Amino acid sequence: MFMWSSEIHPNMPSTEADPEYQRPDLPVSRRVSDLLDRMTVEEKAGQLVGTWAGQMHRAVDVSEVKDLVREKHLGCAAPFGWGGSAGTEVGEIVDIVNELQEVATEETRLGIPLFFNVDAVHGHAYVAGSSVFPNGLGAAATWDPDLIESGARVTATEVAATGAHQNYGPTCDVGRDPRWGRVFETFGESPRLVAEMAAAKVRGYQGEGIEADDTVVATAKHFPAYSEPERGEDAAPVDVSEYKLRNTFVPPFEAALEEGVESVMPCYNSINGEPVHGSERWLTDLLRGDLGFDGTIVSDWGGVRHLTDDHKTAADLREATYDARTAGLDVASVGNDLEVDELVDLVESGDLAESVLDSSVERVLERKFRMGLFEDPYVEKAAALETVGADDHQQAALETAREAMTLLKNDDCLPLDGGEDVFVGGPNADDLVSQVGGWSVESEEHVDGTTIVEALRAQVDGEVTHEQGTTHSDRLDVDAAAEKAADADVAVLALGEGWYLHEFGAGAPRTETGEFPTREEIALGEAQQELVEAVAETGTPVVGVLVTGRPLAVEHLDERAEAVLMAYFPGTMGGKAVAETLVGENNPSGRLAVTVPRSGTQVDLHHDHLHQPRPIGDHEHPDSYDPLYEFGHGLSYTEFETGEPSVDEAVLGPGDTVAVDVPVENVGDRRGTEIVQVYSTTESKTLVMPERRLQAFERVELDAGERETVSVEVPVENLGVYAPGDGHRVEAGDYDLVVDGEAVTVTVEREYL
Repeated sequence: MFMWSSEIHPNMPSTEADPEYQRPDLPVSRRVSDLLDRMTVEEKAGQLVGTWAGQMHRAVDVSEVKDLVREKHLGCAAPFGWGGSAGTEVGEIVDIVNELQEVATEETRLGIPLFFNVDAVHGHAYVAGSSVFPNGLGAAATWDPDLIESGARVTATEVAATGAHQNYGPTCDVGRDPRWGRVFETFGESPRLVAEMAAAKVRGYQGEGIEADDTVVATAKHFPAYSEPERGEDAAPVDVSEYKLRNTFVPPFEAALEEGVESVMPCYNSINGEPVHGSERWLTDLLRGDLGFDGTIVSDWGGVRHLTDDHKTAADLREATYDARTAGLDVASVGNDLEVDELVDLVESGDLAESVLDSSVERVLERKFRMGLFEDPYVEKAAALETVGADDHQQAALETAREAMTLLKNDDCLPLDGGEDVFVGGPNADDLVSQVGGWSVESEEHVDGTTIVEALRAQVDGEVTHEQGTTHSDRLDVDAAAEKAADADVAVLALGEGWYLHEFGAGAPRTETGEFPTREEIALGEAQQELVEAVAETGTPVVGVLVTGRPLAVEHLDERAEAVLMAYFPGTMGGKAVAETLVGENNPSGRLAVTVPRSGTQVDLHHDHLHQPRPIGDHEHPDSYDPLYEFGHGLSYTEFETGEPSVDEAVLGPGDTVAVDVPVENVGDRRGTEIVQVYSTTESKTLVMPERRLQAFERVELDAGERETVSVEVPVENLGVYAPGDGHRVEAGDYDLVVDGEAVTVTVEREYL
């Protein structure tokens, strides 16, 4: 295998005799223009198409990628950083990267380096030994954008160290439907919380700018409304009003754009009948026009092909390619030689203007120049090995997992004192692959972490026994588990879901289609419920630990357990975070970013539902919002009291920001963290408004007996909504700002847009 070293490819200084595009002393725009003028149609088309190395719908090996770069001029590739990729170990990844860059820069006419992209949505998790953070819902449960930004910086550093340049994240989708198999990737149900977290991820990935060595291009996905497909079925059509589209789904993308996100990825769905990958309405009119985005638009994998194969809006791949390019797509992530050939034919036949290619190529080249790839596209193996999974990176993952821990119920059972004999059971007690969850490596040997049972043995002085009892969907030995639980002082059952993607499948750990988990089954699988029942009947107190991607309907568990801890998919350090929380070393401060339903029928339950009539009377109308656990809920091992909120200004005008001051006191007996949540309610408006919606939040950490007044800022423009036909509008009138049931009223003097 080729081994690159700086002695083979020194960074030679450029001279005035070099082509302008090879001179780093010149402005990027001039270098782009010079290179573009030298490129053939074939070379331009190649820069706008990528490939993979590994096993997708067919196997592509690294040698084939080399041929595609030489012969088809491909400009980007994904040889690692996704499920089924050619490389998993750091050393082999670096070798692959340097081999491919050698071909691109030394064996092609213009020497344009490759751009590598990865799926690193919660750490560089498809790379062995990396630092894997909690998946989206767990990250959002911290309600700590600064912490999430720091974690994204860690991820960017690891991604860049292995030679990749673009991360397909953050996920900006608002996740409300637990039937949807990708809800665990989201930051939950509140557009405000999702926007804050997505913006934090962009800042973390891109740093002060992608020119720095340890930054990557962030990709806001999946634009504009992926997460409420019909039937909860992944990539199914979305029918959505303009009012809901602009007030629920678009705001997180706007927040990412405000932070300067460099790339956006369309969703697979059709929106109101138009498949987004081929829609000028969504990609050009809305994204580039209304929202002002000027970065690259990159396809989701297979997004162009779906136009003909699945949406049936294009007769063949040629027409699909035309539709995508005229809609505004810049890069087909895995189009391979087929889409290159179609692009070339479209231009040479006169059906597609070459200027369409030129605009996209300019964007692609501009990022390659800004990231310094023309000067040094290679990576050092020693540095990569030292960076990926570094101790301080794993410590950052641990801190995020700790803050994500969300205590849903506690009947004086937790924290444990550490002297108890503890029984540990359930399918997720000793399973690192389930612990990191989807969008991660699928082999336990590649996960550098500690399981829940291992971590508890390190935390507890009493005897720790273990019996799995069930898989996620099947009985193993429930009776044996119950027998061991009967002899213990407390039983910890690590329940929930395993590794999955999209429609709860894809990959080695998957269950058979139709087995739990599925979109039709929101409650725990029957086998797990039997385990809960059997252990509870022994009389030993039960602590349920939910290692899960989504909010499951766990009323059965809640009725039988003395305590319930929501751990999400907590990452490599999740086992340690769970154990520390159970014994009280970590005081849980997580708060739900998504509503936990009572039953599998509550599939469209969210805190910010709109006002509505009740034609036959309130007494005949079930509560609109009656979950098992509300959005924003979470307990602590201490207690807090919040006083009546006040504001610095009660009358507001355009551009104002109101400071909501909230007295908070820790009235318990230990240090803890409270999250002050500010909601708005209003009734007298021409547009139907949410009954309440999250506006802002602030974390505060207090010692026992300590009191502090927390100031939470709410921009007045956030009180408004997007009005179809008018744009964003804040109507005049009164708005209540509510904190923990107490309200203070502010008045907007006059309506403004």
